[in-house]
Amino acid sequence: MALIEAFKRLLGDAAVLTRDADLAGLTEDWRGRFNAPALCAVLPANTEQVAAIVRLCAESGVPMLPQGGNTSLCGGATPADEGKRPVIVALRRMRRIRSIDPINNTMEVDAGCVLAEIHEAAAAAGRLYPVSLGAEGSCQIGGTIGTNAGGTGVLRYGNTRDNVLGLEVVLPDGSIWDGLSALRKNNTGYDLKHLFIGSEGTLGIVTGAVLKLHPLPTAEAVAWLAVDGPQKALDVLGLFQASCSSRLSAFELMNDNQIRLVLEQVPGRRCPVARIDGWHVLVELSDTGDAAALAATLQTVLERALDAGLISDAIVASSEAQRKAMWLVRHSVSEANKKAGVGLTSDTAVPVSAVPAFIEQAAAAVRALVPDLPMVVVGHMGDGNIHFIPFFTFEAWSAIEDRDVLAERIRRAIDDAAAALRGTFSAEHGIGRTLTGEMARYKPPVELALMRAVKQAFDPRGLFNPGRVLPPAASYLLRHPMQPSDKGRPET
Repeated sequence: MALIEAFKRLLGDAAVLTRDADLAGLTEDWRGRFNAPALCAVLPANTEQVAAIVRLCAESGVPMLPQGGNTSLCGGATPADEGKRPVIVALRRMRRIRSIDPINNTMEVDAGCVLAEIHEAAAAAGRLYPVSLGAEGSCQIGGTIGTNAGGTGVLRYGNTRDNVLGLEVVLPDGSIWDGLSALRKNNTGYDLKHLFIGSEGTLGIVTGAVLKLHPLPTAEAVAWLAVDGPQKALDVLGLFQASCSSRLSAFELMNDNQIRLVLEQVPGRRCPVARIDGWHVLVELSDTGDAAALAATLQTVLERALDAGLISDAIVASSEAQRKAMWLVRHSVSEANKKAGVGLTSDTAVPVSAVPAFIEQAAAAVRALVPDLPMVVVGHMGDGNIHFIPFFTFEAWSAIEDRDVLAERIRRAIDDAAAALRGTFSAEHGIGRTLTGEMARYKPPVELALMRAVKQAFDPRGLFNPGRVLPPAASYLLRHPMQPSDKGRPET
């Protein structure tokens, strides 16, 4: 094919993948739930090559699918079965740390840099890039920007959007936007970078970024708590917020079902406290001050929580090894759940104060559909992002006659519970192609119209990651007849 030969002339044969064996890790998502063929995959080494690839595809009318570490949980980075086979633009060769400015607290990077490598480079300069998540050993910074990834540090540092100062983007016509500003104040019109952050490659391909760095904490204090339910966990969170302010960097909630899956499925993991039953919280304080003072603060808050009957057990990490072991339990949840069965993962967020009500109402709604179904709950309670996961063993799931219909009904029940509390169906994973139906259901008509106008302005031919984020117009109109009274709220 002429297009593939043009790619080879541009990139060299080794950087153009066409064989099924070479494409296997790119055309299937990491959970094995999405798999479809691609025309080929191309591996550019720099921004100029990305721009040339885009121009060649545009000339041929071939869709493009930008791909980072392929760790998406919503089908946003792998080909779909319908339409023309796309060209996968994989940025894994673009892994350069371009510069670090410790005084300005910024780092400029290629979009293909793995998140863990960015952490290491920042730490070597005495700085912190605070976006941290379980997939950080394989996800790429461009992918986290495309999905506006969250993670365990949002409570203190914000999500990806809050930690990006500038971007370099290849646009659908092959032009390059150099928006690599390292300024914190730049009031010169529309802040275009925010259009691309969270757009999942539908408006442009991020090839470089200026990241915001923070002082590297010199002291950390971590504890694992056993609590008797989400409401008591919320009360404990209030104590920490009142006593620790910005030193509170993480407050993670898990139920016993989640802990058991981790212990059963991931070797070397253990529960830090003796009691597995009930609910668990992982809390972390961090600061640039004295470690002993920070540990004393943690101990004081824990004593207050214990005296108030809010926690039933607690253990404080007494070494770096213990701290890492606690975090390994939290970061092993995706691996464990994948191995154990089929979890219908939600990515809901509600106001922090509404987390206990959401968990109770979502559980009741799901069990009205499937009585006695186990619920796995894990989430960033400090920012209201709860992954509520109805969980099936592989055997139970395979025995269900119409799995797609049941999965849709369960997702609807959970998302309706979140919407009733003025929450959202996607907090940090993005939309991909699995949640376009939720976009049609929950987004107000005027908001979707604005999004469509942006997409049309940037990519009128629809060649960038087609079928993602925005629902098909027909399905949207079926769910939302255009009436003046329509507020885009869930149907009842």
